[in-house]
Formats: sequence, structure tokens, C-alpha cells
Amino acid sequence: MHRNRTRISAAVALLTMIAGGGSVPAAEATTGAAAATDPALQTITLTGVAGRAATTLRPFSLLGVTWADPRATVDGVVQVRTRAIGTGRWTPWRTLETDGRAPADVRGSSDPLWVGPSDGIETRVRGARRPLPAGLRVDLINPDTPQPANRRTANNRATVEERATGGRRATAQEHASARRAVPLPARPVPRMLTRAAWGANEAIVQGAPEYTGPTQVFFVHHTASGNDYSCAQSASIVRGIQAYQVRSRGWDDVGYNFLIDKCGTVFEGRKGGVGRTVLGAHTLGFNADASSIAVIGNYGGVRVTPRVRTMIAAVAAYKLGAYGNAPAGRVVLTSGGGNRFPQGRRVTLWRIAGHRDAGLTACPGNALYAQLPSIRAIAGGAPTGVHVLRMPGAALAGKLYFTKGLIRPVWTTSTPSALINRFEVWVDGVLRVATPGSNRTAAIRLAPGSHSVTVRALHLSGRSTTVSSRVVSDASAPIFRRRPDLGLRPGTVSGAAVPMHLDWNVGDNVALGSVGLVRPVAGNLGTAIRTRDVGAPANRATTFTVRATDRAGNAVSASVTRTPWVVSEVSAQRSGTWHTLRNPSYLGGTAVGGSTAGASATWRFSGTSAGLVLSRGPRAGRIGVFLDGRPQGMVDLRSSAPQPRRVVWSRWWPQAGEHTVRVVVEGTSGRPGVALDGLVYLK
Repeated sequence: MHRNRTRISAAVALLTMIAGGGSVPAAEATTGAAAATDPALQTITLTGVAGRAATTLRPFSLLGVTWADPRATVDGVVQVRTRAIGTGRWTPWRTLETDGRAPADVRGSSDPLWVGPSDGIETRVRGARRPLPAGLRVDLINPDTPQPANRRTANNRATVEERATGGRRATAQEHASARRAVPLPARPVPRMLTRAAWGANEAIVQGAPEYTGPTQVFFVHHTASGNDYSCAQSASIVRGIQAYQVRSRGWDDVGYNFLIDKCGTVFEGRKGGVGRTVLGAHTLGFNADASSIAVIGNYGGVRVTPRVRTMIAAVAAYKLGAYGNAPAGRVVLTSGGGNRFPQGRRVTLWRIAGHRDAGLTACPGNALYAQLPSIRAIAGGAPTGVHVLRMPGAALAGKLYFTKGLIRPVWTTSTPSALINRFEVWVDGVLRVATPGSNRTAAIRLAPGSHSVTVRALHLSGRSTTVSSRVVSDASAPIFRRRPDLGLRPGTVSGAAVPMHLDWNVGDNVALGSVGLVRPVAGNLGTAIRTRDVGAPANRATTFTVRATDRAGNAVSASVTRTPWVVSEVSAQRSGTWHTLRNPSYLGGTAVGGSTAGASATWRFSGTSAGLVLSRGPRAGRIGVFLDGRPQGMVDLRSSAPQPRRVVWSRWWPQAGEHTVRVVVEGTSGRPGVALDGLVYLK
């Protein structure tokens, strides 16, 4: 908050004061009445007459120079230096900035300057060519002095409705929203320290807050109070600015609607409600229908940090977006009269404007003013980087999600939460859930079928970004069209493994995800096949369990238990000529051989599948097979290499039953012999 000015080398010494008095050269000075009656404010009158001053000076942290006539100006540059408490060191000379008069000024004034805890001051004017204004004095503020009890407690209590809406009255639209089936979360207030939190002195506030129309413009200022402070001192600085603007300048309250320190902490400014359109005293001629924020410090040559920039944008978007005004846009306003635009002049301003856009001032400093375009972009942009990270309760297959019904989409955005109004989740164009901007997930239950699930991120500015996913809800488990069953197959028989095939048929009304064997061993069966070669120990019951899972995670299992019984050739009813064969490769070490045409062997059994076990070889002949008295054809046992204990013929039945299998030797020319090793059946 300062104007450009020319500095002149000529100097007039005015005052040196140190706590406890002393014999230092000084101008004539007297402490004002406020020093005796107000513990937070000391006023020291300057006469400009050289002399000595001996007085008791209490500690102070913020100062400014004021004079009686707010229309007058100080000719020249006012400079001060102070002595730090503790070290006793004097600071370099620092220039007090002057931003011109405001309508509410009772006295003329410089901008306040934060000097930190101090107990001594020297003041001088450089380049004065005409008399100094009457009533010139130094105002010393101690913002950490305990304040009187607040007598306006009853008036400061916000209603429940005001607290729920950030200190403003709920609008008709918000009342209507509360009655909707899907409640909308309250529009979030940017995180900040309230007046109570930073210790506002409500006892000095004059009158009730005044209100103006919807926020059309948001002004950015700097306090010009210096950057030599720690963020732990920020609340003290804000208290000091309030005290200076009320006690020294005669205002009703602190003039800014909001303040922010160099670390990005936002402070509630003028009293009246963060969410309401409080009439401030910040921008001459344009306080109506406006809001403002002041960055604590000088930003003529120093840029604000990314966090400060983001928080300025968040507060601006919060105020402008509440009334549908685009923070990155422009607006035409009518001046109420100021030092740049006369009353009644129509002026086009950015919605987020610098103080200098409306007045003859360098505020908010060249460096900060150059950052306003990026602040507008942050405040007015739609949420960026919005995408769904994952969707618990659903499985992704290609570009589709599959769920049993309940999903919890988890999303993210690169836009800071401070700039997010809320997130919404829509299903097939219907709003289902609205959640605060700090949340990144929500639970949704979907009806069976295919749905478009859209996450919508709403910026405080009113702009939004959406991202959609296709989600199929399937609450039904797969269905076995054919339950698992076992049949004997060609292969080598041993006591440890009888060759079988496992068959099944399973499907899903939406999409089958996986089919796996659970027992007796685990394995992936795939979704495309319907049979698998397996084996099981002879003469022992074995259970095979197949589990099918659809894309949504619904699962079903089905099992089959069978015992492969191996019946030796000895138990068959034989006719014709047979002779015993002995070889370790036969089952039990023995088999029977036949080479006479018409020799036969018959077994009777009850089961679901049966297989004949014989030996194959280069000189093996052929056999005829009869099932339940009906011929099944001839089986040629010849092979290039010996293959004992082979299932050479098998049959399967859907249900267990009594059956008869008969083997007849053909007596094949040149290779009439066969080696019969037994029968295998499943039961």
C-alpha cells in the first residue's frame, strides 16, 4: 500500500526516544494522552523543534506516523529506526510508505510498519521543503498487550445457520438443496484463523458491520509493513494493524476483509462473517460489491510463495464463485470516487485486481502485481488431473469395471483441496452422492446392469471437470450348465494314477472371470475349455472341485467324487484258451495272454465309466469289445513300441448303473496274441 515517490538527501532530525529516558539529542516531544490511558497505544507528538526528550517508553512492535488533517500530506520522506528489545541494536533507517487518504480517515497517516519488539525509536524527515502538517505524531502499537473484556459478546454470536454457511445467511438455493434426496455439503470456507483465533480486539470495533451486494471484484493488497517478521508473529501483526487502523486512523475496524502472511496463513479480517458480503475499507471508490485480501509485507521486489499464491486464489474463488462470477474474467464497475477515477466513471477491472488498478498507488507491489495473472488462472481454472485411481469393490477388465453392486471409487486431482468446492458422483446422469472437497472416495450401490459412473470435481470458481468409468453390476454367481464329472481315458494305469478326464460346463450371464481346480490340487482351468486330463490313485476315493468366478467376484463351486477300481484279469469270466504272463510291467506283475480266435473275458460291475487295460506292442493283435451284449467295434493293439497297462477302450455314462464288458480275441493273422491286464471302472 504505497505510492511511488522521490527521495531527497536533505534531512531534518525530529526525535530520538529510548525507554527510561536519556541524554541524547532529540527534537522536542511529548507523549500523548493515549499513552496514559491505553496500554496498547503510545502516541508521541512531534514539534520539529530541536531539544531533549526524557520519558518512559513502553515496549512496542508496530508503528506509524499520523497527523491531524487527513487531507494534508507530509512533504518529504518519513524515516524511522528502532532499537530491539534484548539485543539493544538499532535497525537501519526505514522509510514509512504512504498510501493516501481513505474516506474513513480521521487523521492522515503513513502505512503501519512492523518493527518487532522494540523499546527505542528515532524519527526523521528527509527532503521537507514546507512545514510539516499539524498534529504530527508517532503512534507506537503493542499488539500483545492484554485487551479489555469484550462487551459485545452477545452481538458476536453467530447463529447456527450462519456457522453452517461460513458466517452468512443460507440462500434459498441452499435451503432447497437441504431438502433434496442427495444432500450437498456446505460450500467450504478456505482454512483461516478467525478473529477469535488471532485475538481481534472486539472492544474497539465501532458500530455493527455493514454489508454490500454480491462480490463482483476481489482486490489484492500488500500491507507495506515490512517482510522482516516470523510467521509466529503474524497474529501480532494483524492485531497491530487493527489497532493502528482503528486507534490511529479512526476507522471502525481493520479495513481488509482478509489478510495472509508470507507462510500462507489466512486471517479473517473485518468483522461480519467470512461468507457474507462485508463492506470493507480497502480500495477507495470500489469498496461496494467487493472483497479484499492483504498480504502482510512489502512485495515491490519480492514474489509471494506458491502456497501464498494458492491461498489468495482460494479466497478469491470462494468469494467470487459464490455468486457465479468467473475469477479469471473482467467486470465493469462504477467508481464511487477516488484519486484515480472520479465518481460515476465506468471502469473495466479484472475480477481479481490489484489495488493499483483502482487507485494511484504502487500496491500490491510490482512483484506481487506481476503474479496476479497466475493467481487468476489458479482461482478461475477447472480442477486438473482428475482421474479414478482405483475402484474397491470392482475389478477392472480391459476398459470395464465389474462389481457385485457396492463400489467405492477412489479419485485424485492435482488441484489443491483448498480450491475444491465438492466432489459429486453421478450414475447414468443422476446425482447419487456429493462429498466435501477434502474427500477422495464415496460408496455407491449399483443396480444390476451396465452403468456410466462419473466423478465430477467442482472448483470454488464454479467450473468443473468430470471423469467417467463404465461399470457393470452383476450380483449373480456363474452357473454350472454341466456339473463336474469324471470319465476314464486312454493312458497308462498305475497304482498311483489312473488316467481320467474331468469335464464341466460353466457360464455367467455377464462375463466369466476365471475357472480353477481347487481339489485335489489347485490349478487354473481357464474360461475357454471344458475338459482337462487328470489322474487319481487306484482304489481310493478322490474329490475334484471346480470353482468358477465371474468378473464381479461372484463365485460358485461344484465337486465330483469317484473311486477308480482296478479289477484284475483273474476276476473275469473267461472262455477259450488263455495263459498266464509274468512281467513286472503288468499290473500286479501278471497278465493273461490269448491268441486263439474267440477266446473271451467278461466282467460285471456297477459304475459311471469303464476302461479295458491291455498291453500295446509291435506284434499285438486286435480284440473285439462288447458292452451290455452289443458290439462296440474292434481295437487294434499294435504300436511301434511296447506300452503295458494301457487303457485302450473306455466308456462314460451320466449315471451309475450295472454293465457288462466282454473282450473277444480276434486271432489276427501274423500277430494273433494279446495281453489282458484287467478292467478299470469308476464308482
